[in-house]
Amino acid sequence: MLLPWALAVLSLLPLLDAQSLDCDKFRAAPLTDATLDRISGKWFYIASASRDPEYHETAKKLQAAYFHLTPNKREDTIQLREYSTIPSDNQCYYDFSILNVQRDKGTLSKQVLGKEYVGNVLLTKDPKTFMILYFPDDKENLGLSLYADTLDVTQEQMSEFHEAIGCIGIEKSKIVYIDQKKDQCGPLEKQHEEERKKKQEEA
Repeated sequence: MLLPWALAVLSLLPLLDAQSLDCDKFRAAPLTDATLDRISGKWFYIASASRDPEYHETAKKLQAAYFHLTPNKREDTIQLREYSTIPSDNQCYYDFSILNVQRDKGTLSKQVLGKEYVGNVLLTKDPKTFMILYFPDDKENLGLSLYADTLDVTQEQMSEFHEAIGCIGIEKSKIVYIDQKKDQCGPLEKQHEEERKKKQEEA
């Protein structure tokens, strides 16, 4: 299963012509300690869009998804704990993995079944959201995803995502949205948090 963070896939407002947009603000920048602090914590997978047909179809199968990021600044890695709900069987899927941080390139990477998935971290105006541009050097498979620290995404936050989609030239019809209301992972996440808290108390 392709995990939510690596999906190069995911409107309230019509997209503007890419030529009229200020696309420079969506350039990747080097990752700093401040960047890692900003993306630390729990994030909800909101929407994405991709030119890759396989990723697009995989995204459409997701009912709900969210994840926890725990950076290790000394080792330039991030612990990733993902929770995904698939409507076909209405079950929760959990995965733990490690992301590698390439500070100078402004990218995160992950190995999945022997293949490396790379994404540029794009910080937004609002610190409550951020985006990842997947396969930035591969125009055929380019994709962009939006993440937020709450399910209540504002019109302004979504508008910035739409603007970024316009800048990379992906059609509006390719955007896939997640319905977090059908999440089935709440009980498992709660169990994991209780186990983690107990270990910390015992340490």
